[in-house]
Amino acid sequence: MAEIVVEPIERYALSAKRRVKTLFSKIGVVGCGKEGQNIVRIAAWHGIEVVFIELSEEKIQSSLDHISKELDNRIETWGLTSGEKRAIMGRIKGSLDFHDLAGCDFVIEAVRADEKTGLRSIDARKDVFHKIEQVVDRDAIIATNATTIIITELASELEFPDRCVSLHFFVTSPEARIIEVVKGLYTTDEVYNKVCTFVKLINREVIPVEESAGLVSIRLFVTLLNEACEALMEGVATAENIDKTMIIGMGMRFGPFQMADIVGLNKVEKWMENLYEEFGGPKYKPSPLIKRLVRAKRLGVQTGYGFFRYDADGNKVDETSTATIASREQV
Repeated sequence: MAEIVVEPIERYALSAKRRVKTLFSKIGVVGCGKEGQNIVRIAAWHGIEVVFIELSEEKIQSSLDHISKELDNRIETWGLTSGEKRAIMGRIKGSLDFHDLAGCDFVIEAVRADEKTGLRSIDARKDVFHKIEQVVDRDAIIATNATTIIITELASELEFPDRCVSLHFFVTSPEARIIEVVKGLYTTDEVYNKVCTFVKLINREVIPVEESAGLVSIRLFVTLLNEACEALMEGVATAENIDKTMIIGMGMRFGPFQMADIVGLNKVEKWMENLYEEFGGPKYKPSPLIKRLVRAKRLGVQTGYGFFRYDADGNKVDETSTATIASREQV
């Protein structure tokens, strides 16, 4: 009778399998507001595990709800199935603890400016960079999604500033297939090339940009917006018709006023102030009309009022802009 060979089966068990680590198998995002949610959703959509950091459980749940709602919109337009949505949401985790960023290959800072902290935006972001550096591996890349802050200044106080880079995801058009990527003074070629690889992995095109506050997109946008405000206050045309001229005549997806409402007028004002401080050019100084709307807490889509009025889903609901009325008054 043949001898029975007994072989241990443990090495064939599922528990013995190890996940194959790829270049960007796991990334982190600090701050999950509008920008952070966009980054998290896009990365998870392309098969990357994502952990994001927020300040409270309520904000974590709110972020997850917004991401889920956006994916539901894709299901309704046949761009996604329910099973694919479950897989995407399964790759996303929210946390209050920076230590959960350990093991990330790439961490992107996307914090919102918060006046309640008493910190300047640059100081708040530097603090986030320090916290990230304390928990990630040496070869992990640290990036910012900020547009008007120089990455070299953000990275200057870190132990390893050579692994820092800047990249800009577009908020007004989340599905825009481009990302601006900036190499700082300390950034190594290896890190820059890895980030460019990440951009390609999420099906975007790299737009190389030299280090400059505002990059390309924000510098041109705020200049256009300021000029649009001037035309409005001079009575050249209404806000509706200025936007219509740029959309139909110039082929823009949104006019400057609606685009500003989508971004948030408080954020636009901060962009302008940062650029004015950096360059000193009057073209960057926030228009009195923008300041007036911000003081009135009419910040755009997020509050329901800005240059135009919006419903709960962010759709413009009338053709009588609040900005046209405000521009007729003394500003």
